[in-house]
Amino acid sequence: MTKNYLLESFNTPYNTAPFSKIKDSDFIPAFKEAISNAKSEIDTIINHPDTPTFENTIVALDFSGEQLDRISNIFFNLNSAETNDTIQKIAQEVSPLLSEFSNDITLNEALFRRVKAVYLQKESLNLTTEQQTLLDKKYKSFSRNGANLPEDKKQKLRDIDKKLSTLKLKFGENVLAETNKFEMLITNEKDLSGLPAGAIEAAKQLAESKNKNGWGFTLDYPSYIPFVTYADNRDLRKQLTLAAGSKGFKNDALDNQANILQIVKLRHERANLLGYKTHAHFVLEERMAKTPEKVQEFLTELLEKAKPAATKEFKNLEKFAKELDNIDRLEKWDASYYSEKLKQKLFSLDDELLKPYFKLENVIKGAFTVANKLFDLYFEEINTIDKYHEDVLTYKVTDKEGNLISIFYADFFPRPGKRNGAWMTSYKPQYIKDGINERPHVSIVCNFTKPTKTKPSLLTFNEVTTLFHEFGHALHGMLANTTYPSLSGTSVFWDFVELPSQVMENWCYEKEALELFAKHYETGEILPMELIEKIKASATFHEGMQTLRQLSFGLLDMSWHGQDPTHMTDVKNHEAKAFKDTSLYPEVKENCMSTAFSHIFQGGYSSGYYSYKWAEVLDADAFEYFKELGIFNKEAANKFKENVLSKGGTEDPMTLYKRFRGQEPKPEALLKRSGLIKN
Repeated sequence: MTKNYLLESFNTPYNTAPFSKIKDSDFIPAFKEAISNAKSEIDTIINHPDTPTFENTIVALDFSGEQLDRISNIFFNLNSAETNDTIQKIAQEVSPLLSEFSNDITLNEALFRRVKAVYLQKESLNLTTEQQTLLDKKYKSFSRNGANLPEDKKQKLRDIDKKLSTLKLKFGENVLAETNKFEMLITNEKDLSGLPAGAIEAAKQLAESKNKNGWGFTLDYPSYIPFVTYADNRDLRKQLTLAAGSKGFKNDALDNQANILQIVKLRHERANLLGYKTHAHFVLEERMAKTPEKVQEFLTELLEKAKPAATKEFKNLEKFAKELDNIDRLEKWDASYYSEKLKQKLFSLDDELLKPYFKLENVIKGAFTVANKLFDLYFEEINTIDKYHEDVLTYKVTDKEGNLISIFYADFFPRPGKRNGAWMTSYKPQYIKDGINERPHVSIVCNFTKPTKTKPSLLTFNEVTTLFHEFGHALHGMLANTTYPSLSGTSVFWDFVELPSQVMENWCYEKEALELFAKHYETGEILPMELIEKIKASATFHEGMQTLRQLSFGLLDMSWHGQDPTHMTDVKNHEAKAFKDTSLYPEVKENCMSTAFSHIFQGGYSSGYYSYKWAEVLDADAFEYFKELGIFNKEAANKFKENVLSKGGTEDPMTLYKRFRGQEPKPEALLKRSGLIKN
């Protein structure tokens, strides 16, 4: 019988995942055995002969299922970053098993009795703040997931959760399949007019890799974004935009409309079952915002500030397109193209002008240098640990004393088995057990422009900020220093989790930071001061329209989850109503945003998309503090590290923020930075 490495002690450098030894066929037996082992651990807690205590019940529960968690982390990260048909089939089989196991815990009456017994005496236990938080979290994980329900309703909850886990996976698989299915092959060189040389070369390589003549373009961002931004051929921009905007909306085998309607109805039914008015009421109870009303009020207030600016920007763009190319009606496939042309005219700033200064390797080093100057972290590339793909870079992260802080994986280029977008994830959390501070294994995954035969990977400025964004999440994971795994790193309220990521983007606009890494890949020349000034000046370009776009996604999310969806039958019609106050461009009948809105229908952002804007308020206010003291000021950096990055979810986020900043965040900082109100 062959060895299943997932079930062994890894016995690898730094206890890292042994990717090269894991076979797809190992996963199902490993999951089944790990679930069985985790159940035994739960039984041990339930059958403990002593009276329930914080240690023998709450702590034991938090550390249970460690083997299962590691297997899950490895598997689901691969399903996002390096999937295949087999892994997707396994995901469909395993997800209901995990959902069932999760319910076995939260609906276990004997276990809940022990947890409740500890919870009811919490005032007399003399717990630390972190211990109180853990106790509250454990109790709520039961009460918010049906522990107080009668038996028949518990069974109903199990059925709903099983269906939801399968539906969410199916939604994501459809989006990935749609992305991979589409290819636009150009055979007439004239149709490449306007495109940068790097995009043309990458398209040629893509076609050659598929033994085709011509130039291939796909819906992967490094292929899609340059085409819709620079291609002069309006019909081809339209073709690509319609393909991207109609993912999951073609009434075929990959259609997501029925999946969406089922997901929102099941989520609503689940919330009602648990005593909540809507799914949004259920979710937001555990967020900084607390209620759907507060979120709506927050989004509406920003909408009122952004709408006049957005409308004015759109009219200017329409006028510009009319004057330049006699365009009578600005369409969605014109948005990036004419925005880029106008930006070039206003600021003499072109992404293609900036890209030579942002070679990927230099930007990575830049992020590391910023982290070193702020938090005394050192990054050393190592090749002694396994990778799940040859493109992945692996690093050992240490502090100035040489202590291990984290293992860091970075995966930067698109490929067929990888979903679009960018994200941070974890293979192993940080926690303290038996006096040992176990350090985390953190990963960031992006989809940047690949190197070509003649050029290294050169990033757009937007890709630079994306890298810093995900690296900010990674720092939150790396610098974690808590006792319990469920409170560690990014295990925080979701409208707080974007603070570390979004605040890091600010360094990309600062001369002092840019001069560390923005160097021409051929000459070594530092990014000229005039370009730095232009980057800063253009930072608020079309901010009104950008804000409106983000608000539209937040409002769409709340419209799906903040009301009773029982009578919803038409996805497109519902979406049009939700976008009523935020739409600027003419409606495109072939397109639907919701059917590929993976953040809320596959990821964890349902009723939480507003949190990007919410965290922007926090990050603008936080960075103002750094600017007051100096962007590499150690006092500010230490306060941020000690009170935000290292604390995870051990305390209420507003308490942590105020301890760092000395005050609650002020929205004015964001509005000023965005140019939506004057200084």
